[in-house]
Amino acid sequence: MIQSIKDIVLFENDDYILVNKPPHVATLDERTGDKSSILRIAKNYHSDIQAGHRLDKETSGVLALAKNPEAYRHLSMQFEHRQVDKIYHAVVHGTEALENVNVYLPILPLKDGSVRIDTQNGKEAETFFDTLAIYKKHSLVQCAPVTGRMHQIRIHLSCLKMPIVCDPQYGGAPIFLSEIKRKFNLKQGTEEQPLIQRVALHAFSLSFHLLNDELITVEAPYPKDMQALIKQLEKNV
Repeated sequence: MIQSIKDIVLFENDDYILVNKPPHVATLDERTGDKSSILRIAKNYHSDIQAGHRLDKETSGVLALAKNPEAYRHLSMQFEHRQVDKIYHAVVHGTEALENVNVYLPILPLKDGSVRIDTQNGKEAETFFDTLAIYKKHSLVQCAPVTGRMHQIRIHLSCLKMPIVCDPQYGGAPIFLSEIKRKFNLKQGTEEQPLIQRVALHAFSLSFHLLNDELITVEAPYPKDMQALIKQLEKNV
């Protein structure tokens, strides 16, 4: 659990704080009554702070917070005009080498909190994909969404038949060490746990213009669970 927003700061000036959001922490307070959101923790540090955008609860990585209304409007307009560059990294099933592959498929949100591809009623959604590394049965993929629809990267990768690891909603199965390691021995009487216990998606970098028009790019290191997963995949190619 994060004690202070300062523990996860990647960049800060008078207008913005960019943090490395841990997995399993919501951006905003949830309806379930869980009050441990990034925004709530940030408000203890700066009362006027607002979230410039959102990351899914399970997604880790760089998240921008605005300290004042002018900064919030400035960033919101850049998101609206698609002037913010977002790069995500995902561990996926499959070993196809993707090179600037473009998925342009409209997305419709459903009442159950998921989405589906719907060419009639969906909103336009576009993502570019590049393979960064190929392992035995999995790959590390760079994802660059042009639009910002809910679950966009997750469903677009599913459309490529390369769903994200541990994303059952869109066809991604858990990944176990026994699948990838030769001579794997599980201690008797113990149940094997997945190598990562969430959707293996990380918001790696964010680029936008500050109020003085300076362009900044902030990168977020992988959290421990993603580091450990990639390390095991690299060791057992």
